[in-house]
Amino acid sequence: MHLVLRKTIEEDVRWIQRFSNFERAFLLFQDSLKTEPLSILERAGLIQFFEMTFELSWKLLKDYEETEGLIVKTPKEAIKQAFQSGLISNGHDWIDALQDRNLTSHTYNEETAIAV
Repeated sequence: MHLVLRKTIEEDVRWIQRFSNFERAFLLFQDSLKTEPLSILERAGLIQFFEMTFELSWKLLKDYEETEGLIVKTPKEAIKQAFQSGLISNGHDWIDALQDRNLTSHTYNEETAIAV
């Protein structure tokens, strides 16, 4: 019983810590969007902020959903479950962001970078 309780407390703390990290990353991402026009280096940094913020956001959803007793393995599952449970209202935008993250994290293409 003690071990199960400790795990539950650690899981609760994990999503709260992840939320704090997400908030900081999101603020950095928002600030980076204010710079116009972007140099190549600034654009690369903006993409990195986007990837980092997206990763934290889906993992935050996953951590929260797991504290609710759900089993979530992938970003797409986390997004679908969050939409179904009402945590997010714009599921299509999240799926679009997932696709953008997949594009930017696996290859660098100048046109893709500008589009994202």
